[in-house]
Amino acid sequence: MTRIIAHDIAFGIESFGDDDAPLVLLAGGTTMLSWPDALCERLAAAGRRVVRYDLRDSGESTTADPQAPAYTLRDLAADAAALADALGGGPAHLAGIGVGGMVAQVAVLDHPGTFSALTLVGTRPVAPGPPDDDLPDHDPATMKRLFARPGPDWTDREAVAEFAAVGAEILGDDPAAARANAARVWDRTPGTGAAVQLANQLGMVFSRLDCAPRWRERLPEIKVPALVVHGRRNRFFPVGNGEAIAREIPGARLLVLEETATALPAAAADEVAEAMLTLG
Repeated sequence: MTRIIAHDIAFGIESFGDDDAPLVLLAGGTTMLSWPDALCERLAAAGRRVVRYDLRDSGESTTADPQAPAYTLRDLAADAAALADALGGGPAHLAGIGVGGMVAQVAVLDHPGTFSALTLVGTRPVAPGPPDDDLPDHDPATMKRLFARPGPDWTDREAVAEFAAVGAEILGDDPAAARANAARVWDRTPGTGAAVQLANQLGMVFSRLDCAPRWRERLPEIKVPALVVHGRRNRFFPVGNGEAIAREIPGARLLVLEETATALPAAAADEVAEAMLTLG
């Protein structure tokens, strides 16, 4: 892992594959570890240069004040475009997961010449908060269980990992994988303050981010090949959100992972990589 300066921001990145290969840029949701190692390695083995990165206020990227972000969703989209330009090699295949998928949608709309393809995983076409009437919201029972829990001692690595494992069980994800991933995220977090840990572990910065104006109505403007990947068992962003995105982006392919919930599991790496590679 290393850092690169783009858009006057330092970004934590990790690269896989040949530097001269076509670029696949993976926007974290919010840290780069939202993307499984297995997927990055599979894409690199197929002749791609894979770069996953941390969004602002997470991981090795510039951390300022996650409780009062002085940037917008469109700034994060501009970050993705600036990173693609800084890494070179022509238009990039941009992929975003979760809230990173919101960044990716706006990035391709606002910077169309920078990207050659788009993959969206487990996301939705509107900003955090109440969704449009035709989009399924978070599962109420799941959210009640998820947010009724007291927060952990954020200075205690094992407590944070256990908190993540229990949350994964509630969401239908693999608790053991979530525990291990949370520990990796904790190790990369620049400090143990609650706000910074929340930004890294839960992406709470997005609840305070200015995401205006809307972009859903612009999705038909996307001209690059697009893939929408969604877990059938996703209780946070139910699958109807992915289905809506796929309907509204011209020619988009929808890949529903029948056994997947919110997190993208390593077991799905081959299937997702194969679908991504068909986009170019």
